[in-house]
Order: sequence, then structure tokens, then C-alpha cells
Amino acid sequence: MALNLAAGVWGAVAWARRQPSLQFWYLLRAAQGALIVQVVLGALLLISGRETDDGLHYLYGTLPLLVNMFAEGMRVGAAEREVGDVDFESLSPGEQRGVALRIVRREMGVMSVAALIVAALAVRAGQTSGHLF
Repeated sequence: MALNLAAGVWGAVAWARRQPSLQFWYLLRAAQGALIVQVVLGALLLISGRETDDGLHYLYGTLPLLVNMFAEGMRVGAAEREVGDVDFESLSPGEQRGVALRIVRREMGVMSVAALIVAALAVRAGQTSGHLF
């Protein structure tokens, strides 16, 4: 939850400032890795016979995977939407840099929103399990 919140905020600030951030991508990937570990641990608890009384917990626990998959798909399409039918190679180096920065900014925006949604879903999953708040 904390990693996704940190990645979402970091990315949103960098997006608003129009500054690409390499650290954002490391933080985001760490958050995604932690999410995978959390889902695996939850599945192991479920397999071992531990269940929650609230079925919503399972929904809030698995939706983040779908959110991340959807966001990654949108991120991949960012370059296509930004470049369109323009021949990238025919652009001047300055124009290429401008296009690349717009692509990175669009990707950061998409992934920041996804990380914030995942953090919110993690809070709800914790609340429905009875182990948070």
C-alpha cells in the first residue's frame, strides 16, 4: 500500500512539473513487485484454509492486478498516440526529444493514476479483512 501510494504521489508530482523521473519507475516496479508478493501470500492463506468473512476482500485483493495490467496496456499505447503517423526518424533531434518527453510524461501520468488506485484498493482490502482501521 505504502509503495503504491509513494509511487503514485511521486509520479503525479513529476508529471505536474513536466519532469521525467527515473526514480519513479524504480519505485513503481518495486510497488508492483510487492503487489505480486501480496497476492501470492493471500492465495497461500486461502489455500491453507484461512478465509475472510467478507467476500469483497477477495475483489479488493485481486483488482489491483487488473488495474496494473490495464494501465500497462495503456502505457504501451502512449507512444502510438503521441507519434501517430509521423515518421519519428525524419524529425530533428530536438523534435524527437520533445516527442520522447511527451511520451514519458503520458506514461508517468497513466502509471501514477494506476498506483494511486492500487493504493486505495489496498486500503479497502485491509479494511474488509478486519486488519486495518
